[in-house]
Amino acid sequence: TIPGSEGLVKDVKQGLKLANEMGYPVILKATAGGGGKGMVRVETEEELPVALEKAKSEAKKAFGDDTLLVEKCIRRGMHIEVQICADKHGHIVHLYERECTIQRRNQKILVEAPAPSIDENLRHEICFTAVRLMREIGYYSSGTVEFLLDPQTKKFYFLEVNTRLQVEHGVTELITGLDIVSLMFDIAEGKELPFIQDDI
Repeated sequence: TIPGSEGLVKDVKQGLKLANEMGYPVILKATAGGGGKGMVRVETEEELPVALEKAKSEAKKAFGDDTLLVEKCIRRGMHIEVQICADKHGHIVHLYERECTIQRRNQKILVEAPAPSIDENLRHEICFTAVRLMREIGYYSSGTVEFLLDPQTKKFYFLEVNTRLQVEHGVTELITGLDIVSLMFDIAEGKELPFIQDDI
């Protein structure tokens, strides 16, 4: 995971302490957040008090909860997400990755598959990590594991798991020829996946 606060940011004093320990830039994030709401990037110590109030206000309006976390900002981070399908019999496969780096106000605008920003070795590592995570938590159905890739270090960080069908699933259907919605119904009915990883 991206270096960040272990708990909630209670006030400006604590926010400053954490941000100074991590080094700027940092991102303030709403704990109840999603869709890029309640996220504010902070470049300097001077900006933090105003940014903290802005993030809290936006989080309260959007989610009814103004609690925040602070984490290190990955400059020019690449947004890579891996589509997963897993059945109730322990079979789990990835349907490769999508890149959603081009965004406006933290909302995805362009989705590309395969991701143009990664090579085959990194693709294998990210997809393997996504499958491993979903296996560890005993997940079944379709889902998406999202990562943020640091383009300088080629290190990737876990962001979140979407335990639902995402609007971008159609891109994966186009590159794999699979009907993910139909697979979700089959999995819910207890059927086994009709393929293994090497078939994808």
